[in-house]
Amino acid sequence: MALSRSAKRPLQIMLSTRIGFSGQNYSTWTRKAVSTPISQLAEIKTRSESAFGMFFRRFSVQAPAAQEQMNLIKQLRERTSAPIKDVKAALIDCNWDIEEAQKDLRKRGKVLASKKSGRTAAEGLLALAQDEGRAAIVELNCETDFVARNEIFQYLALSLAKQALLIENVSHQVSGVHAVGPECLEDLKLNLEHPKISGETTVQNAITEIAAMMGENVRLRRSFVMSTSSPAVLSIYLHTSPQPGLGRIAGLLSLEIEDGNSQLEALQRVGSELAMHVVAAKPLFLTKELVSSSALESEREILKSQAESTGKSQMAIEKMVEGRLRKYYEEVVLMEQKFIMNDTINVKTLLNNLSKEVGSPVKIGNFFRMEVGEGIQRLEASGADEPVAQSA
Repeated sequence: MALSRSAKRPLQIMLSTRIGFSGQNYSTWTRKAVSTPISQLAEIKTRSESAFGMFFRRFSVQAPAAQEQMNLIKQLRERTSAPIKDVKAALIDCNWDIEEAQKDLRKRGKVLASKKSGRTAAEGLLALAQDEGRAAIVELNCETDFVARNEIFQYLALSLAKQALLIENVSHQVSGVHAVGPECLEDLKLNLEHPKISGETTVQNAITEIAAMMGENVRLRRSFVMSTSSPAVLSIYLHTSPQPGLGRIAGLLSLEIEDGNSQLEALQRVGSELAMHVVAAKPLFLTKELVSSSALESEREILKSQAESTGKSQMAIEKMVEGRLRKYYEEVVLMEQKFIMNDTINVKTLLNNLSKEVGSPVKIGNFFRMEVGEGIQRLEASGADEPVAQSA
């Protein structure tokens, strides 16, 4: 019995040790794996491979659909330039039919454009078109400089300038600067040939469609046509020009000459310099005689009030006013201004020198200066006419 009891003790110790290990996950998993039949392992493997295969096939089916949606969004965005969120919403609403979505975007855009038509549009561009003896300039406004840099906006501005040049009721015979109101252009036909806006439409419809694309208020504010008598040279300068025919500030000037056979190169050179001078110096009148009586009287009152504050005699005050008026003329009268290319002479002297060079009298027939957005804030407050610097 003693032998029997002593033999049981190692057996109990061994059993207790095996039972202690059985509480651990590793040991339990190992025992189950070892005890699992080979047929069950094969079945588990087959099921796993089948489930993975189904997942892989399902993922492969979804990927092309998502890629196709992205392609449709990209195509419609390229066609319309509408915001991506609007493009996606239109495609979803139209069951991803790109043609129907494009129509839907145009309908939505026109509604939004009409809602935004009351917002201030003080940015934009001046667009210019020119033929022999005539030039047309239009101001197309938008709300931000970002839209003004858009190629579609710029294309429309240039198209409108070309259309303004073709208006028949603007006299070809009378030289000068003639205003062309927006109402004269709105119903005219435009034949557009741009990848994103093409076909025949009216000026107003084209503006509305561009406003819908851009998501801003876009409007044709004003336009002018300058005509010259023959013989004359018409010179133009556009400041801050993103491409030919566009700019934010424009200076137009015509040089008239008695002898049509004079040196054309010299006339064109000086004409271009004077057009740049008009942009930089901002003249309001061509000669002293053309200064309006209201402007002169207003300036005289201001100068007199300033002179009286010095406490000097009436005679001294009168001399001070006259002296300051001469300075005023040099600031606002083109012929009296210092020439920007050579401030040792004024414009009058420049023309005298040019007349001697070409062998025939040369004079400025008309000049015109225009800037994007000028006077818009003041106009909203007072309802006054747009300011434009030009000769009478």
